[in-house]
Amino acid sequence: MAMRLPGIEPAQPSASSRFLALCGVLAVIPGVIHVFLPDGGAGVIAGIDLSGDGSRIVSIFAWAGATQIAWGLMMLAIGLFHRALVPLALALLLLERVLHVLSFWVLKPSDHHPPESYAVLVAVPLIAWFLVLALRRRE
Repeated sequence: MAMRLPGIEPAQPSASSRFLALCGVLAVIPGVIHVFLPDGGAGVIAGIDLSGDGSRIVSIFAWAGATQIAWGLMMLAIGLFHRALVPLALALLLLERVLHVLSFWVLKPSDHHPPESYAVLVAVPLIAWFLVLALRRRE
């Protein structure tokens, strides 16, 4: 049985809570790749040239992977056990992904686009939709 946060009643599963749990899993998987793959996925997945300063790039990927694992586990826990926090988690996820879109495509564009730069273009409207659903459910 899951522990409850003080003063927060458990809510029934919803499409938004299930979506958040899925987002949690989808954050943990690349996080594990970034932390445990020898090149962090920088070369073999993202196609980044590691010949120049590869060890620094791999270290940054590992750092990002650690935050992805922690954030993903938190989203998973909220989606499964602390559903009253789903709107907050989705709002924060939306903020994160909008900042990714801005970084990839507007503020710091590059000729090279790793898979994530395209995935966030699909993720942002989906996250926004499930946030709207979660907020409507609370009314």
